Order: sequence, then C-alpha cells, then structure tokens
Amino acid sequence: MKKTLLALVIASVLPAAAFADVTVYGKANVSLQSTDEASYSNANGNQADGSKVELLSNASRIGVKGGEEVNSKLKVIYQFEYQTEVDDGTNGSQTFGQRNIYLGLQGVAGTIMGGHFDTPTKVAQEKIDLFNDLEGDITQIFRGEIRASNIVQYVTPTFGGGFSGTVAYVTEENNGSNGTSASFGYNSPAFYVGVAADTDVEAEGVDLIRLVGRLTLGAFQFGVLGESYENDNTGADEDGVVGSAMWNVTDKWALKAQYGDSDVRWIDGESASIGLDYKMTKSATLYGYYTMVENGMPDALEPTVDSYRDDDYAGIGLDYKF
Repeated sequence: MKKTLLALVIASVLPAAAFADVTVYGKANVSLQSTDEASYSNANGNQADGSKVELLSNASRIGVKGGEEVNSKLKVIYQFEYQTEVDDGTNGSQTFGQRNIYLGLQGVAGTIMGGHFDTPTKVAQEKIDLFNDLEGDITQIFRGEIRASNIVQYVTPTFGGGFSGTVAYVTEENNGSNGTSASFGYNSPAFYVGVAADTDVEAEGVDLIRLVGRLTLGAFQFGVLGESYENDNTGADEDGVVGSAMWNVTDKWALKAQYGDSDVRWIDGESASIGLDYKMTKSATLYGYYTMVENGMPDALEPTVDSYRDDDYAGIGLDYKF
C-alpha cells in the first residue's frame, strides 16, 4: 500500500515530459462458459466427469510500454505486461502474473532485448490460432507455446519488402541447460509464411520445428500450422497440424473455424472449434464459440496405458482492448 502511494506521489511531481513516450494498453476478455468434461487414466485410476458453468478471464492483461531516443538511430525500449483475473481477482496467490517483460535497444541494425517473453517459435504462429486464450487454443494439443525466462533476443530489421528473422538464447538459469529459439519469415497483408525451431528450450534434449502459413483473399483468411516434436528423454517423435479459416461476412460479423490433429502433446489429440464474432466497436468484440477437445494417452506414458479425454465447451464472451 505504501509503495503504491509513493509511486503516485512521485508520478504527480515528475514533469509530463518524463511520460511522453509511455503507452498504457491491455485487454479484458471475459466469457460465460458451459463446460462438459470427461477423462480417465489407468495410470493412476483417476476419472473425472462433470458439467459446470464457469466465468473465465481468458488471459486478460494490462501493460505499459515505451522508450526514449538516445539519438536519431538508437532508442531504449521497454515493456512490462501482467496478466490479471477479471473473474475472481486472483492469480494463484498474486493479483498479477508476469507475461512479456523486457528492456532493450532498437536501432537501424535491429533490436536486441532481454527479459521474460514469448519465444520466436511462439510468436511465429502469427494470426493462425483464431481461438487463442480460449479452450480452442492450440496449446491443447501442441507444444512450443513457451514464454521463456532469462531470454536474450535479436530481431533483424525488416528487409526485402517483408522479410525478418529472430534468434533468441535462453540461459541455463531456466532448467540447467542453454536453449535457442529462432524464426524467419515473410509478412504482408496478403500472406505470411514462416519457419521456426526450438532446441533445448522446453528442456535439454527437446527439439521442435514449426512451419506456418496464412493467406488472405478479400473477406477470407486461411491459415495452417505444422509442427514436429522430438524428445530424447521420453523417446517421443511426433507431429501435428492445425488449420483455420475466417470469413468476414461484413465489417461487423465474422465466422471462424479451426481444426487440429496432433500427437505432439497427446496421442490422438484432436481439437475442433467454431465461432461467431460481432465487432461492436473498434475495441469491443462480442463473441460466441463451441470447442471439442479429445485425445488419447500422454506421450510420456507407455503405449499400454489407457487414457483419454473427451471435453466440450460452449460460451459467449466480450473482448475489450485498450
């Protein structure tokens, strides 16, 4: 409480110029969801079945970002972003949870930064995941969606009309091993293609490769993401693919669908979602969705272990960005 009051006092006496290049941003995304889950595993004899109605916060967040020019060719940049739970006001034992946080330098030769933020492989998915932060998120059946700690990253300037590359180094502070994550792609309003790879980022002996593509044709957007995953610690060597499509029926209404089939996180993993968005304003979107998630046994278990998941989710929500 005292620290908060002190911060307010300091902010009130500092000149306005000190805050000239500060942007406060975020989003509140809340949905009311009907959940019907069923799972069973012979590995521990656990069985979970049940239906409930939930109010969910869906990775709502708030952040500040900005920078200061050193000279005409170099700028100090920063970002501090935190997740907050709109539904119950708690995030475990904390009100806020760290998301993307960094300090860096940006210039004509590119950008270098260090902190806690999304790896290049995670960022490479671009806009393919149309149900991001909801139950249809690709994290249900894929790996590689990592926000790494103790990470240093370099991003090239954009060249050739839309090409750029990113390479990141994750120090051994994370899990006792050094890891690297890199991506390269071409981005334009009409289409996007990218390739990304992780080595020892999730853990030592774990490698992952992604290929991503998006095509926009007028009111239609199509996306595809393929992933190959190898874990020397468990012997897993799996792959998967997800495809998505969106039709902007009008400037207000959009229909979207997504389907993924993957053995990366679970054997026989499958996720299917459909949704309808209504853009109330530039910042506010009302949406509805239905998602089905099914899978077999975890890839870390023996093939003889019988395990499954068969879940259904339906909800309506409001997403407000500021």
